[in-house]
Amino acid sequence: MSEYLVIVESPAKAKTIERYLGKKYTVKASMGHVRDLPKSQMAVDTENNYQPKYITIRGKGSILKDLKSSAKKAKKVYLAADPDREGEAIAWHLAHALKIDEDSDCRVVFNEITKDAIKESFKHPRPINMDLVDAQQARRILDRLVGYNISPLLWKKVKKGLSAGRVQSVALKMIIDRENEIKNFKPEEYWSITADFEKDKEAFEGKFYGINGKKKELANESDVNHVLNQLEGKKFTISKVNKRERRRNPAKPFTTSSLQQEAARKLNFRAKKTMMIAQQLYEGIDLGKKTGGITGLITYMRTDSTRVSNVAVQEANEYINNTFGSNYVGNNRKTSQSKGAQDAHEAIRPTSIMRHPDTLKDILSRDQYRLYKLIWERFLASQMSPAVLDTMTVHMLNNNVEFRASGSKVKFPGFMKVYIESKDDQKKEENKFLPDLEEGMVIDAKDITPNQHFTQPPPRYTEARLVRTMEEKGIGRPSTYAPTLDTIQKRGYVTIDQRRFFPTELGEIVVDLLKEFFPEIIDVDFTAKMETDLDSIEEGKHHWVDIIDDFYKDFEKRLKVAENEMAKVEIKDEPAGIDCEKCGHAMVYKMGRYGKFIACSNFPECRNTKPILKKIGVKCPKCQKGDIVERRSKKRRLFYGCDQFPECDFVSWDKPIVRSCPKCDNLLVEKRTKKQTQIKCTSCDYIEDPEN
Repeated sequence: MSEYLVIVESPAKAKTIERYLGKKYTVKASMGHVRDLPKSQMAVDTENNYQPKYITIRGKGSILKDLKSSAKKAKKVYLAADPDREGEAIAWHLAHALKIDEDSDCRVVFNEITKDAIKESFKHPRPINMDLVDAQQARRILDRLVGYNISPLLWKKVKKGLSAGRVQSVALKMIIDRENEIKNFKPEEYWSITADFEKDKEAFEGKFYGINGKKKELANESDVNHVLNQLEGKKFTISKVNKRERRRNPAKPFTTSSLQQEAARKLNFRAKKTMMIAQQLYEGIDLGKKTGGITGLITYMRTDSTRVSNVAVQEANEYINNTFGSNYVGNNRKTSQSKGAQDAHEAIRPTSIMRHPDTLKDILSRDQYRLYKLIWERFLASQMSPAVLDTMTVHMLNNNVEFRASGSKVKFPGFMKVYIESKDDQKKEENKFLPDLEEGMVIDAKDITPNQHFTQPPPRYTEARLVRTMEEKGIGRPSTYAPTLDTIQKRGYVTIDQRRFFPTELGEIVVDLLKEFFPEIIDVDFTAKMETDLDSIEEGKHHWVDIIDDFYKDFEKRLKVAENEMAKVEIKDEPAGIDCEKCGHAMVYKMGRYGKFIACSNFPECRNTKPILKKIGVKCPKCQKGDIVERRSKKRRLFYGCDQFPECDFVSWDKPIVRSCPKCDNLLVEKRTKKQTQIKCTSCDYIEDPEN
């Protein structure tokens, strides 16, 4: 038996660390928590300082038995769970189960699974940090008190299988509030005037700014006509040309939140998928014996910090200097942390910038490669110099009516040579050149066009936008975003269509009940303050019992009122308008894990179900009888097929359109890419100009 036993959370991590530490160390995995609150009961003694009752998790008995046996034979046991509150709590539970003194130097933490980081961490073991443990315990107990009290109430008053929680209920309310904003939105009319100018056969666009040097808004067509009537012909005199140099700084390295947002925007990853793949990259990938065996490729992926170690900065600077030149090396400016950030560990970055994504492309899975490449490029760009842009604004006058045109071009790309951060609903960035223009020049407007617009409602939340908003408002913490979004979908409170959240009737009913009887549970400010209070436990400023007691005293009173006064809500199944072909009973709409579907009302005697097929108004080109409908693959990817399936097996990933190809009369489809949408023929080389 080896002299030392090291306990980590996952087998993948165990293999990597054991290889780094050598023969004296045996590394075993606890497979996450070994103890927890039982699922079958509250297990929190509200009469005795909220003391939790922990039990060995079902299925973990054999693991714990093996760990106990190994611990007895070892000279010393090191607890090396993840470097966060959850990891500290796992270490504490292991210490209790294995009878290890929590005040001894038994705890080892590391932010990255590399040979140097692992060996360095074992030089500095420490006692278990009880402030971290208490902060995790407080969150777990608080969530148990809320969930195990409100959820049974919802089962009794609404339907079984529902749940309520501190963070998930607030996230759901935010989605519903946004939906109500959209429903109640009243569009307001406004206008703009654009002019197409030309100078020495170079065309550029200008927009109406104002009259007599003052900016003027165009509220209606009358305002537009007033401006057009004041114009004297189409000749404009350039009154002013402003040229300046603008610097654009790179985005900071990834935090958990920003990684989830960017992976959603650039890779179309759900938050849950992003975290799963990031975990794999962190715990280690087998790169082969020649390139280091199992190696952790990124630093710890649950963090709210943008801080980077000096060693990583130095390595990045050397790489940038050697690859791009010294003028691309950044100035390593200090980055400010977001409100409420714990700054417990570094930003998410590659463990070595020298490990270029392209050298790993044949080793990693497609999704692992794409996420690693995103992290690698973001970190490298964050250490590079700002981009420099030449900007130009031109003021043009015609009888005191002012139009303006602006343009910019990249003078020095800096970090943009590697990576540019995306934004929600952003338009494609491109250089807008203006011809050489000088004050006093007279130029012609070829066309002057008034344009009517209407204000748009706020957009529905995507996962990325919701995560960003939760972070900005202080709702939840890095480890909670992905499971929160997953829970509200599984409960049937929301559906996702075109990557945007839509609340269901069930979600609205639950929020209305919580709003009436437990307003603090869905109050954004209250929940944010609770997060701050939990953070204060970690910082040693407050005792966890006091924080929970302050909350529970009022909560308990509201619970008693709700039990007596909450009316029972009956959710009737909506008729689908068709009869079951198996038993003849009416079919109804039901809500499932993946949204609505059609089921027999004679359930459970008849278990016939059907998907809801959405027609797109195109006849099947193969059988000429059926209609093309939207369908979903097992991985929930949208595709198009014939509603006569299985008699007709026509399928297409691209959306068919009504018109036929003008060249060969075959099927046209809408081909979408990140950059554009094109109309293409499925049989010949015809491609339709997207501008037409």
